[in-house]
Amino acid sequence: MSTEGVDKGRRRFLTAATTVVGAVGTGFVVAPFVISWQPSARAQAAGAPVEADISRLEPGQMMTVEWRGKPVWIVRRSEQNMKELAEIEAQLQDPESKNSGQQPAYAQNRFRSRDNNPEYVVLVGICTHLGCSPTYRPDLGAADLGGAAWRGGFFCPCHGSKFDLAGRVYTGVPAPANLEVPPYQYLSESVILVGDDGGAA
Repeated sequence: MSTEGVDKGRRRFLTAATTVVGAVGTGFVVAPFVISWQPSARAQAAGAPVEADISRLEPGQMMTVEWRGKPVWIVRRSEQNMKELAEIEAQLQDPESKNSGQQPAYAQNRFRSRDNNPEYVVLVGICTHLGCSPTYRPDLGAADLGGAAWRGGFFCPCHGSKFDLAGRVYTGVPAPANLEVPPYQYLSESVILVGDDGGAA
């Protein structure tokens, strides 16, 4: 009786089984290397840059991303918001952002943003008084924030500090400085990289 057919079948089975086991084993070996290329949660907390997709952000809206364990706000301001930033400067402590420690040089302007896209402002959402996180209050003329004089901005409920829509601090409040602008750059028209400005001054 011939066993040639049985041996060939067994040989094919063993070859296929070995190939499958080898592929699975290779997957287990390669996976840790692929995962290691991505920044870990610890690396991100330590300052790894974070990408933010702003393609769906409408004028007046804000989104939040986390960088270095802190909330970072990205606000898209309307044309009206942009005009009103000049009108309230007499009420601000540092309207020209002279405190260079609060923003990179490219954001040391009225809008506190990059020249190529001033409608967006990127701010660290931590009050410069005692580290609370202010709330976004875009509502114009809010009675609890000064009525008609309030043109939208941020309000810290802990001790009452107020900031405009460029993160500039109002006078007469506990916060001593404007909100911080982190380093950032545009990777495209719809993606901002927070935490890395490409070495810009």
